[in-house]
Amino acid sequence: MNLTKRQQLTEVIKCGKDPVYFMNTYLKIQHPVKGLLPFKTFPFQDDCIKSFNENRFNIVLKSRQLGLSTLAAAYAVWQAAFYKEKNILIIATKLAVAQNFIRKVKTYIENMPKWLLIPTITAYNKQAVEFSNGSQIKAIPTSEDAGRSEALTLLIVDEAAFVRNFDELWMGLYPTLSTGGRAIILSTPNGVGGQYHDLYIKAVEKQNKFNPIKLMWDVHPERDLAWFERETKNMSQKQISQELLCDFASSGDTFLTAEVMDISRKYIQNPIEKSGPDLGVWFWEYPLEGSNYILSADISRGDSADFSTFHVISTNNLKICAEFKGKISPDLFGMLVYDIARRYNKALVIPENNAYGYTVLVKLNELKYKNLYFASEQEKYKFLYNSENNIGKAGFTTTKDSKSRILINLEESIRNEKLKIPSVRLYDELKTFVWQNNKATAMTGFNDDLVMSIAIGCWQAGMSSDSFIDTQIEYSNALLKGMAINKNKIDDTIISPFYNNKDIMNKPLFPTTIGSEYMQNKNSALGDFEWLIRRK
Repeated sequence: MNLTKRQQLTEVIKCGKDPVYFMNTYLKIQHPVKGLLPFKTFPFQDDCIKSFNENRFNIVLKSRQLGLSTLAAAYAVWQAAFYKEKNILIIATKLAVAQNFIRKVKTYIENMPKWLLIPTITAYNKQAVEFSNGSQIKAIPTSEDAGRSEALTLLIVDEAAFVRNFDELWMGLYPTLSTGGRAIILSTPNGVGGQYHDLYIKAVEKQNKFNPIKLMWDVHPERDLAWFERETKNMSQKQISQELLCDFASSGDTFLTAEVMDISRKYIQNPIEKSGPDLGVWFWEYPLEGSNYILSADISRGDSADFSTFHVISTNNLKICAEFKGKISPDLFGMLVYDIARRYNKALVIPENNAYGYTVLVKLNELKYKNLYFASEQEKYKFLYNSENNIGKAGFTTTKDSKSRILINLEESIRNEKLKIPSVRLYDELKTFVWQNNKATAMTGFNDDLVMSIAIGCWQAGMSSDSFIDTQIEYSNALLKGMAINKNKIDDTIISPFYNNKDIMNKPLFPTTIGSEYMQNKNSALGDFEWLIRRK
């Protein structure tokens, strides 16, 4: 195309204003079979470019082979060639992918008309292209400190759902965009949980700044049902969900299905109290007089990546009444467990008896706490009535078989809505609790301490419930007692250093005015509710 200087100037201005025109008129792509071809965008790609321009943050959930990486590379060239001081960083899953991105950038640049590329190239290597106008395009593989020291104009993360430790990476990268930088995050799905899934779901729910873009397999105008059937003939359901259907749930191997997670989410509620170390003890229900409780725990060293956790569960209805997650030493954790267990009517304490769990059991024994779980009735009898010190036999022993048993029970209890999850912390752990090599565990970089704690407690509460709740009358009694004040006087000696208000151990069951007003106006605790007891 022979253009006059004036025409060339007009084209430069037009390309600088319209990236879609620039791509379709002057860029070429390297086709693996057909060689060098003009870049002709599809309507869905034009819509993406429009979104990239109009929204500072974009997150794309896409089917495979839609040319989004090619489009992103073209967009990066447009930004760098026509605008000054554009610092563009591409983060890829590995070095080869990063270098391939730069190869696409170079193909565009090398096949542009020379007059259209106003700045000169000042650096040109396998991972970066720099321009004389101060702009640069750099592609790097993921690492813990990727891009942290740079002020970015545009960040592109390719296949973000597969980037190792993307949550930590994003935490470090987000501040680099604080001066007005933009982000384009692209990926096919890789199961629920993880930073990419979280960012996309919150974008859809308008809980963050991202503009969500979903590109199913059929957005491509050259694909029809015959193409889909041909492509999926030799694919597994997981591959179909991940690579074509943009289905988070079926694309991963999460412990709980997306349907169960959606059901569980509706039960999340704010605690009525947060207290204890770093406000890590959350309460949803105070102890009911006459009710029985289990306190299950998973213990860590207190200074590592893992957390110490516990749950207080009512054996009456499998309700989670309290929860702790934090990092404290096992001996202090034992003191905290002692205080909370006493508060909940001297709950049955069932910690995992690993190395750190043994330290907790020893502390509870020193404090003369007797309501501990023993798998063997004989060992329980020895603990209570003999002088033999068998505290090491207390608690829950985690083996391959026992872990499988309690997790199967947990999944069934949540799926059937017997166990309702009020805790957002526990919900978040369940999102990243997955199957890896036929083993249920947390995703790399995540924790499952709350999951294991609740699994132990749910299992034991289910085993114990029949002995505590026998008739509907007892349910009714529990309901009525919930309307009054708990008059059980617990020894108010505070053992742990986390509570200095002795009243904390004897709070009203439900801190509302209903119970107190009712008791002031009625001589009987039953009053107008007597029919609940006598209806049988």
